[in-house]
Amino acid sequence: MGRRLLIVIAVVLVAVGVLADSAFFIVDQTESALVLQFGQPRREVRSPGLWVKRPFVENVVFYDNRVLDYEPPPEEVIVSDQKRLVVDSYARYRIVNPLLFYQTVGTEDGVRARLSAIVNGSLRRVLGNVTLSDILSVKRAGIMIQIRDEVAEEAKSFGITVVDVRLRRADLPEENSEAIYARMKSERQQQASQYRGEGAEAAQSVRANAERERTVILAEAQRDAQRVRGDGDAQAIKTYADAFGQDKAFFAFYRSLQAYRAALAGHDTSFVLSPDNSFFRFFNGLSGTGAAGSAVSAAPQASAPPH
Repeated sequence: MGRRLLIVIAVVLVAVGVLADSAFFIVDQTESALVLQFGQPRREVRSPGLWVKRPFVENVVFYDNRVLDYEPPPEEVIVSDQKRLVVDSYARYRIVNPLLFYQTVGTEDGVRARLSAIVNGSLRRVLGNVTLSDILSVKRAGIMIQIRDEVAEEAKSFGITVVDVRLRRADLPEENSEAIYARMKSERQQQASQYRGEGAEAAQSVRANAERERTVILAEAQRDAQRVRGDGDAQAIKTYADAFGQDKAFFAFYRSLQAYRAALAGHDTSFVLSPDNSFFRFFNGLSGTGAAGSAVSAAPQASAPPH
């Protein structure tokens, strides 16, 4: 008897648990709920807490109240200047009317499919009226606002509010990019060649000017050097002439000593001269007189002053 009672109590508890699980549901603060009866909406629950529904007859569908993200696949569009672009975008939306959302699209997967068509259509319409330079300039922000407004207006019928639509990237197709890169490379190479040619021309002009200036400077320096050397030679000749005029005998003796030093500087110097040669006249005495007396007086006059 006791065992049967325990079984009955257990069955009752299980039944109560199942009934409670089917009759109660909890709505989180980040969610809203829609109570359905055989697939037909009965009421909306937007406040968080514990709620009651008819067990086994009604079921609950939950929707997230937070901002949701959706990234449509990249779309190829043609802008007004006939440039082809691959546009990568994303949208952010929030479910604001669960009942309308359920009646129009049902689930988040359903609304993503509808949003994809709306976003792509808006991208084609808006970007088809602007140029590539507009997309790459400060006008990009205004373009994105225009796309967002169009998408938000069309998405109202789904019970959602579109918060933002952004262009993540706007690139040229790969084949167009390669052609543009090749053209840019060719243009840069031509520009580099032009700069190199201009640089070589400028360098040649600088070198020519420097060489001309060098030639002028050397010519002027040689001219000045010749003038200075001539003045020095003139002064030296004048000095020698004045000294010779003051004491001709001493000058003749001094010049002969210099000639002896130069001639007898080597260790193996040999001379073949006649005994009465005037070169050694001062070996006979300081006066230089002797057999070559007449030549002695003439020797200093025949000698050139040293430089």
